[in-house]
Formats: sequence, C-alpha cells, structure tokens
Amino acid sequence: MWGTDYTLCMSRQALVGNISAMLSDAGFAVSDRIAVRPKSFDLAARRGEDVLLVKVLANVDAFDAATGMEMRRLGHYLNATPLVLALRTRDEDLKPGVVYFRHGVPAISPDTAVDMFVEGVPPLIYAAPGGLYVDIDGDVLHDAREERDWSLGRLASELGVSRRTVSKYEDGMNASVEVAAQLEEVFDEPLSSPVDVLDGADELAEEDTSEPPEHDPDDDAIVTVLTRVGYDVHPTERAPFKTVSEDEDPAESLLTGHSSFTRTAKKRAEIMSSLGTIIRIQSVYVVDDRAGGRESVDDTALIERSELEDVEDTDDLRDLIQGRVDREAESA
Repeated sequence: MWGTDYTLCMSRQALVGNISAMLSDAGFAVSDRIAVRPKSFDLAARRGEDVLLVKVLANVDAFDAATGMEMRRLGHYLNATPLVLALRTRDEDLKPGVVYFRHGVPAISPDTAVDMFVEGVPPLIYAAPGGLYVDIDGDVLHDAREERDWSLGRLASELGVSRRTVSKYEDGMNASVEVAAQLEEVFDEPLSSPVDVLDGADELAEEDTSEPPEHDPDDDAIVTVLTRVGYDVHPTERAPFKTVSEDEDPAESLLTGHSSFTRTAKKRAEIMSSLGTIIRIQSVYVVDDRAGGRESVDDTALIERSELEDVEDTDDLRDLIQGRVDREAESA
C-alpha cells in the first residue's frame, strides 16, 4: 500500500493528507494539518480516550532530539501519545509490524499504522540495539512448559540456549525474533505480547526530560498573570502555541498564543482551535489589539494583553474566554 516507489514521488503535504485520511477511516477525529513553522508535530487525532500527536516524515532519521523532547513533553502535558509515522530509515523501508524508537518516541510505518488502527492488529516486534525483539509473555511460557512437563534444561536444549536464559524469558526478558519464533513453533501457541504503542505517553512521563525551555521574554506579563491565577505554565519551542497552561482539572487547561494580530497569528489561532477540539482543551490568543473588536478565531478566544492583566482568578479568565467564543458564535 505504501511502497517506496510510490511514496518517494509523493510530497510531504500529500503524505500528511494520506495519513490524516487513514486515521479518519480508522475512526479518529483528526485536526487540521499544522501549516505553520516551527512545528514539532503535524496533526492531532482522537479516538475515544486515545489522543495522538503525529509527526509525519519520509525518513525517520530526520527526527531530531529537540523535536523528540518537545513531543514527549507535550504528550505528558496533554495526556497524549507522541507518534512518528515514517516511510524509511537510512536507505531501507521501515519494516511492517515493527515499532522503532527515536529519541524516546515510538515510530512506525504507515502500513503498521493501518494494521494497528484500521485492522486492530497490534505490532509484536520492536527494534532495539542489536536487532529486532519480542516481549515474551513469561507466565504463558511457564504454563506451556509445565503442561509439557519439561524442565528448564529440556527447553534450553530445544532452543540451544542456557537454562538461565530460559528462566529469564519466563521472568519477562525479551527475546530475539528468531527465538520467539522457535518458542511458538515448539509450543504451537502464541507467546508474544503486543507492543503497546499507545502507552508511550505514560512511560515518557516517568523519564527525566531535562530542563524545559524558557518562555519568550515578550511573554513575561502573560506568564506572570497565568501563574498568579493558578496555572502551571509550560513554554514550548516548536508548537503552534506558545504555552500549555495546566490546571488541576485537565479539562480547564489552556493552549496559549501571543503576538500582534497578523495574518500568521490568525492562522495559528485557527490551528489552535482545531487542536483544542481534538485534545479537548480551550485555546486563547493574547493580542496587543483586537483588530475590529473581533471576539475569537473559531473557538480560540482573542484577549487583549491589558484585559488579561486585569484578570483576578481562573474563574474570571474562563468567563472572559467563554464569553468571547459565545459572542463570536452568536454574531456568525
């Protein structure tokens, strides 16, 4: 479906469009494509409680450490799974059914994504230094060996490994693809555990992600107000919004932008609205002057800097934001 000869001729924009269509076919609600730079991800998608932040690349090796770090942080702040969809690595296609990792972010081919999201068939194999590996379900392996009344030594002899290695497999140690295939042939039953790609955000949240970026000095007053009224403000470096402002209630968190109200600012506000709909988070764009008294751009509220500075608490800010969005909708 996604062969290299075809996809190499495809523009990146077309590739993102095809990925978006595939996710829609799989039952995801998909955001607009992020068409501003810089951008750490290309689109967001939701199916039920699963939220994806998707980066689309022709070559996964173009995915750098800074982008990986930001996607991991955003996954943590927004309770989403960062995911790279790519066609190849170096000079070969990404293998179907295999999960790769780049800078802590899972990466899969479009074919693997189709299997996982459309067909409901999760990947079983992941790439790591030294080759391709499978997670063995140690309990199932132990029960299968016991049912055969085989000792550790007997199974070790069948596999050509040590008794200690077999014991480690039963304790949950991963195995090479070749050994996993041997085990399943010996016992004639599946012993591999699927790779839980959608659990990536939780795992990443537990890791030390180093020092977060500093906010733009032009945003000092805005960050001060948001912090004063009770938000944890997380600056971004490559997202279409400047900060994620976390509330104790995730449903009350904010995506925040700030600049003069230019054509680019309007585009960013539109993208923030689309992302907010998918992620289920309110977006607000702080401007120096609301040209023409405009209330919002789609569902992104427009608030002047002076208005924000007068906000007393989170309830005051939420009322201001909701009032802007509601009035714009009424006048449409």
